[in-house]
Amino acid sequence: MSALVAFGKFWWDFVVGDDWRTAVLVVAAIGTTAVIAHASVSAWWLMPLAVAGVLYLSLRRATGR
Repeated sequence: MSALVAFGKFWWDFVVGDDWRTAVLVVAAIGTTAVIAHASVSAWWLMPLAVAGVLYLSLRRATGR
C-alpha cells in the first residue's frame, strides 16, 4: 500500500506542485477547449490564450503585485 500512496503523492506533486490554482486553471482551460471543440467550433486559439493568462496570473501572484 505504501507504494500506491507514494505513487499518488508523486503525481499530486507533479501535477499540482506549489500552486493548486494554476493546476485548476489549466484543467479548466483543457475542459473548456474540449467542450468548444466538441461543438464543432475551431478551438485552437483558446489554449495559447489560456497559457498566457495562467502564466500572467501565476507570475503576478509570485511577484506580490
